Amino acid sequence: QVQLVESGGGLVQAGGSLRLSCAASGRTFSSYAMGWFRQAPGKEREFVAAISATGSITRYAVSMKGRFTISRVNDKNMVYLQMNSLKTEDTAVYYCASDIGSYVNSSTSAYDYWGQGTRVTVSS
Repeated sequence: QVQLVESGGGLVQAGGSLRLSCAASGRTFSSYAMGWFRQAPGKEREFVAAISATGSITRYAVSMKGRFTISRVNDKNMVYLQMNSLKTEDTAVYYCASDIGSYVNSSTSAYDYWGQGTRVTVSS
């Protein structure tokens, strides 16, 4: 059974930084792309960033590009999201997800396993 466990969320002031981590288990981690999504109160879940199975290709939502960095360490079955220059509108629950394949995707339908989420609150 695939398990994804996020950590690293919390409260941070606008302009600050956070690093989210996601620990994966249950299938060959290095064979699958990984993604981060977020969901703010009253809004739909939205794409944040994705990374290919080998880590060589990344994709970002326009509003996060330049501020967020996705990375992975396949030997440790870990994926990370470094978030810098945080804004109040970044407040959301952030989810780690495992893709059905090896290439990057921005659609939620391309992901078959999801973590429970970690809450990020950015104060002004």
